[in-house]
Formats: sequence, C-alpha cells, structure tokens
Amino acid sequence: MKLLLHTCCGPCSIYPVQVLRDEGMEVMGYFYRHNIHPYTECLRRQATLQAYADDCGFKVIVQEGYDVKGFLRDIVFREADRCRICYHRRLTATALVAKKGKFDCFSSTLLYSKFQNHAAIVEIGKAVAAATGVAFHYHDFREGWKIGVTESKRLGMYRQQYCGCIYSEKERYFK
Repeated sequence: MKLLLHTCCGPCSIYPVQVLRDEGMEVMGYFYRHNIHPYTECLRRQATLQAYADDCGFKVIVQEGYDVKGFLRDIVFREADRCRICYHRRLTATALVAKKGKFDCFSSTLLYSKFQNHAAIVEIGKAVAAATGVAFHYHDFREGWKIGVTESKRLGMYRQQYCGCIYSEKERYFK
C-alpha cells in the first residue's frame, strides 16, 4: 500500500517511517509549513527532515508557500481550540495531496508525539478520511517514543522545543 505521511519534523518521523515500512507500506512524507513560526524555525525543521529523508531514502513533498497569515486568521479568537483546528488543517492538506497523488491512505507523525491530543487526531483523521475519500491509516506510534528520541540524538538531529505555532512557542518559553 502507498501511504502519505504528514511529517511535522525529522525526529518525529524516525519511528513511524520504520514501523510503516516494516508493515510493507510504501511511505512518502508530506511536510506542512503554514503553522510553524517563526519562518526560520520552519526552515530549520524542513532542513532537518530533508537531511533525514535523504539519508534513509524517504521521499518528502514539501508544502509550497508559507501562509502563516491564513493560519493565524483561522486561529485568532479560537485559541482554546487551536490544536484541533491545526490538526484539521494539516490532516486535510495531507489527505488532499494523497488523493491527488493516488495514495491508498494517509497518516501523521502527530500520532507519535506524547505531547499531542491523540484522541482528537484520530477523530479528525477519520472525519477527514470520510470527507476526502482517502483512508486514514491509524497506528499508535507513541510506543516508540523513546526509540525515536534516542535515534534522533544519536544522529545529531535538530530537536525543536515546541510544537510549531506562536502560541505553543509562548507556552514553552514564557513562564
């Protein structure tokens, strides 16, 4: 099966790519950029992901542009629901690229992070699948959290300190 994997960064891709390949999937990545702030952080994450992808033969489609204004317009005054909105934006974009590229299914490295709302990601993934006609492949990748962290450190990968948006950056650093 051909799967398009939403990839938020290099370190979070390590374990899911390994598992999906072990399951016999033909995996390609999709890097969504609009939510990552500031732009220099976006470029750093993209470069780390691309270096990892090049090293392990993992092809990645990089979203064009950088519509941080559109992202913020969708979030402003709905900050309490920002993660759900962001999950929906990222999974929808991934599913639409998967549909256009004739992938059998899509998934996300968001399912790897112990810091994300796992139940919301699954719920939204299923809803996006129903809306787009592209199957959502579910796997709880959190089981490999320590494996991915250890490997990313061994590889000397850049490891970001917050999810991506300006709100998560503030939560991480403003105390």
